[in-house]
Amino acid sequence: MNINKSFIITIIILLFSIVSTMIIDQRGVPFVAETNLENLPMEIMGFTGVEDYFADSIYEELNADKHVYRHYRSEDGKQVDLYIGYYGTAKGGRTPHNPYACLPSSGWGIVKDKNIKLRKDGTEKYENVNYITSRKGNLYDIVYHWYQSAGDKVLSTGFEQNIQRLIGKVLYNRNDGAFVRVSALTSEDKINQTDTLVKKFSGKILQLLPDYWPVEQDKK
Repeated sequence: MNINKSFIITIIILLFSIVSTMIIDQRGVPFVAETNLENLPMEIMGFTGVEDYFADSIYEELNADKHVYRHYRSEDGKQVDLYIGYYGTAKGGRTPHNPYACLPSSGWGIVKDKNIKLRKDGTEKYENVNYITSRKGNLYDIVYHWYQSAGDKVLSTGFEQNIQRLIGKVLYNRNDGAFVRVSALTSEDKINQTDTLVKKFSGKILQLLPDYWPVEQDKK
């Protein structure tokens, strides 16, 4: 009985995959018509944003449709860094960037990492995101990061993003997505204070991002 049940489930999954592939193949690939992310406010929580840029080789490696890289600074000298890399459907909606590999390769040792529930600013809604504390010498980096799809779908793992992308591709012919990272450098004695700031700023980004999500259109 169990063997028959497993066989039936396998057949259903196989048929779903075949039908999904046929549907996807018959559609055109949408293109990014409006990037919008560049319109994210330059003033957030009393912090003023300053645009920054990576070396061309980094952009070539990341291969995103749109990058946002800013340093938000307060009048009293605090700084929060924001990076968003957006990938349209044509590029698979997912970044190759992985902080768990990129940080160690840049000389940062991961001290703590965990999945946490982050409150979306202005609401009582909580999203699962990733938290990392890393260290290089006497300097610490507090990082909150997550994947986001379809504007308001917040995902903490690449596996969850893949599932969301498949659903979006089959139902809406969309599987765009973004990698979002909010971080700040600090010293050991200010880790808790910096963590509170970055956490609050991340919650604000969760609130803002859906309103500035890129627009895709089907090719005519």
